[in-house]
Amino acid sequence: DAAVPGTQALGALIEGAEPLPMAAATSCDDIAFWLYSSGSTGRPKGAVHTHGNLFSTAATYGAQVLCLAEGDITFSAAKLFFAYGLGNALTFPLSVGATVVLMAERPTPEAVFRRLVERQPSVFFGVPTLYAGMLAAPELPSREALRLRCCTSAGEALPREIGERFSAHFGVPVLDGIGSTEMLHIFISNSAEALRYGSSGRPVPGYEMQLLDDDGQPVADDEVGDLYVRGDSSALMYWGDRQRSRSTFLGPWTKTGDKYVRDAEGWYTYAGRCDDMLKVSGQYVSPFEVESCLMQHEDVLEAAMIGVSDGDGLTKSKAFVVLKPGVEGNDALAVRIKAFVKERLAPHKYPRRVDFIDELPKTPTGKIQRFRLRELESARR
Repeated sequence: DAAVPGTQALGALIEGAEPLPMAAATSCDDIAFWLYSSGSTGRPKGAVHTHGNLFSTAATYGAQVLCLAEGDITFSAAKLFFAYGLGNALTFPLSVGATVVLMAERPTPEAVFRRLVERQPSVFFGVPTLYAGMLAAPELPSREALRLRCCTSAGEALPREIGERFSAHFGVPVLDGIGSTEMLHIFISNSAEALRYGSSGRPVPGYEMQLLDDDGQPVADDEVGDLYVRGDSSALMYWGDRQRSRSTFLGPWTKTGDKYVRDAEGWYTYAGRCDDMLKVSGQYVSPFEVESCLMQHEDVLEAAMIGVSDGDGLTKSKAFVVLKPGVEGNDALAVRIKAFVKERLAPHKYPRRVDFIDELPKTPTGKIQRFRLRELESARR
């Protein structure tokens, strides 16, 4: 555990350290590092980033959304070796001389609470599954025990109910947004001045978005489309993977692999990953929409939905549900959960099957690995 002031020299922090060598003469467009994706859809990919990409994220999201200052203390649940954690715990605080709290252990709710209380960070960076776990934990501290001014969420879309509950308890906004390893950090986000729970927000200044249909044509407002982003923090390519590089990095645009809806006021709402969308009874269903509804049930802690084929080759939706501590899963509860979703969403969207599971498979950053659930379902057949 360490709190590292950004204004101290690295050599002063390491006893007996040798003097640092002179910096190499590099330009903003020179390759600086490879950053690997978390593996939420399969094998991690190595995104090749330049020196200038780090500066770009600090000048956009870091400066214009977080508005970090030297007096801030930041604490990120995501580790430094992920894009989200790299910006949160290195690039952004280093750019203004803020202080960073680093934690080596796994970010369980209990471990996070201890740092929030003992280290008193002003900005906390979390993920949706962690926020849900924190709210359900018996050790949840009071508002008065912390000194937060804001929190952020990324990795997956933050369900409205989780954001509203967390904000009501601690009295601080949770700024949900979407970023990617390919873009190095968040490019659509809520802000303290413009906050709408249930939405990923609006484009971060410095980034442009477009939503396209399957034929590459722009979609109208309130229609689902594939999200493409343009900005100076885009990676150059995937290392050693020309095929996926060509399908992702398209000139100035980067294909995110996400489905989104944009309203007339420019707010973007997540609809799901392109490869996770389901077609049930001839109509598209967003797993995220159903999962968010499931998590509003009083007995549900987490949920993930996939499509499974029945005996006739038709796709049926199946939900994997993690219940809150002390709640027992049974057939009667599964029926009540289905009815709960039916009352709130269109009839074709409710999960035809509900399985109770102890834990959802996730990446180290907290993203649900739905492909693991599909593999589990295939192995059962």
